[in-house]
Amino acid sequence: MTIEVDLVTSAGGNIGSVSRCLDKLGVSYRLTGNDSVLPFPDGSRPIVLPGVGAFGTVMNSLQQHGFTAELRRLIEGGTPFLGICVGMQVLFDSSEEAPGVQGLGIIPGRVCKYTQGKVPQIGWNKIEPVNNHDWPEGFVYFVNSYYPRPDSDSVVLYRSDYFGPFCAAVKTENITAFQFHPEKSGEMGHGLIQRWLDDVS
Repeated sequence: MTIEVDLVTSAGGNIGSVSRCLDKLGVSYRLTGNDSVLPFPDGSRPIVLPGVGAFGTVMNSLQQHGFTAELRRLIEGGTPFLGICVGMQVLFDSSEEAPGVQGLGIIPGRVCKYTQGKVPQIGWNKIEPVNNHDWPEGFVYFVNSYYPRPDSDSVVLYRSDYFGPFCAAVKTENITAFQFHPEKSGEMGHGLIQRWLDDVS
C-alpha cells in the first residue's frame, strides 16, 4: 500500500537524513509545518516530527511557527505520529534542559538529564522491547544528554541502559516515538521506521 507522510520542518530537525531514509524506503513525503512557507498538516497523512537540539529551542520554534496547538490537536485527534529524538521529548510535560518551558503535555512525564557517564551519550546502544511488544531488539544510534521519564511505564516501547535503564521509545495509541535516531541506525533503524509505516498504513 502506498503511503505519504507529512515531514515537519518546524522543529529544526535533521530533515536531510530523515528524508533520505524515507526516499530509500520508497515513501512519499510532504514538507510541512511552517505557516509562512509550507502548509500545515491536515490530518490525512501520518506525521513525522524529527527534532534536533535543545528542548526549549524546539518548543520555541514550534510556537513561533504557530504549530504547537495544531500539532497537539492533530495528535489528540488520532493522526498517526512518529517523533524522533527531541521530537519525542516534546511530547512530555517538561524537561530539565529548559526549566519553565512547557512541552506538548500529550504524554504525562518529564525529560531528565543523565547524571552519570559521558554526557551526551553518543554511539550505539542496545534497545529491548518491553510490555509484550513484538518489535525487534537490536543496536541503534543515540546522541542525547536527556531522556524521557514517563509517569506510566505502560507507554514504554523500548528500554535501553546507560548507567541504568531508561526509556528509549514510547508507543501509545496513535503515537510512536524514538529517543534514538532510527534514520542513522542502518538496517535496524530503517526496519523500525518501516514497521511503523506498516502499522499506520
